[in-house]
Amino acid sequence: MKTLVTGGCGFIGSHLSEMLLALGHEVVILDNLACGRKSNIQSFEEDPNLKFHQVDICDRDAMRPYFQGVDWVFHMAGLADIVPSIEQPDGYFQTNVSGTLNVLQCAREAGVKRLVYAASSSSYGIPDAYPTPETALISPQYPYALTKYMGEELVLHWAHTYKLPAISLRLFNVYGPRSRTSGAYGAVFGVFLAQKLNGKPFTVVGDGTQTRDFTYVTDVASAFIKAAQSDVSGEAMNVGSGNHYSVNRLVELLGGGVVYIPKRPGEPDCTFADTSKIKTLLGWEPQVPFEIGVKNMLNSIANWKDAPVWDPGSIGQATSTWFRYLGKK
Repeated sequence: MKTLVTGGCGFIGSHLSEMLLALGHEVVILDNLACGRKSNIQSFEEDPNLKFHQVDICDRDAMRPYFQGVDWVFHMAGLADIVPSIEQPDGYFQTNVSGTLNVLQCAREAGVKRLVYAASSSSYGIPDAYPTPETALISPQYPYALTKYMGEELVLHWAHTYKLPAISLRLFNVYGPRSRTSGAYGAVFGVFLAQKLNGKPFTVVGDGTQTRDFTYVTDVASAFIKAAQSDVSGEAMNVGSGNHYSVNRLVELLGGGVVYIPKRPGEPDCTFADTSKIKTLLGWEPQVPFEIGVKNMLNSIANWKDAPVWDPGSIGQATSTWFRYLGKK
């Protein structure tokens, strides 16, 4: 197959691109490098089946030619993180919503055979049920979650109205090598690994008993390929590990001291995906146990040598907007 990966220099996109190449597919990566890094594809960028183009999904005319002759499209590009989305809602709407519309229209015009969208479990907000099924109430707590869900609605609508074969995968807490090491305060693994590398205590939110459905990145990449290989269309599916793990358990596996910081508004005490739908429809199941995944992260800890080292003071400054807008009125 000839495949196209938007955001292919990003964390998940680079692993997906590498996996597609290993399966013998042609891969076209489109990335504006605002979030992705060329270093993420360095180990396989010389593969003759790979082509990279620095293109922004917000520029439909610039993007359109690269969809010609493409069989599968994986739409991974987008803006992430909570606080920047609160501070810059225009940019998030333009990229995550209008950019997704551009990808859909280019894919439709080119007659692609499959499109798979990277959605977010954050669209559930603070769920009422665990494990959380796809039928759960959608209740985004901040603009990032909202815009990712709006992108998903576009994808499913295009599948229904224009018969574009498309699937949306709602990703839970993805972790693994190549996760972002700089930028806004965000995912716990990047924060903790930089702290460990610099001999600083882990900044644990609340009492650390909150749990997350940590899902290893290669398992997530394989879910995208399973989705592309299937005949299913117009469906949204959870992608999770089949379990959930406390932040305290993560600290135990990483090893190090702890300092506690205030619990944040709009964050669930638990994320835990009901994955029965994707198992039934796609035959997908995760393969990497949490303990092995954490060990892999520790083995690649040198990748976080240039990452910001957060402490309670800098986190307090970085999340002030978070508390201001999402805190109780």
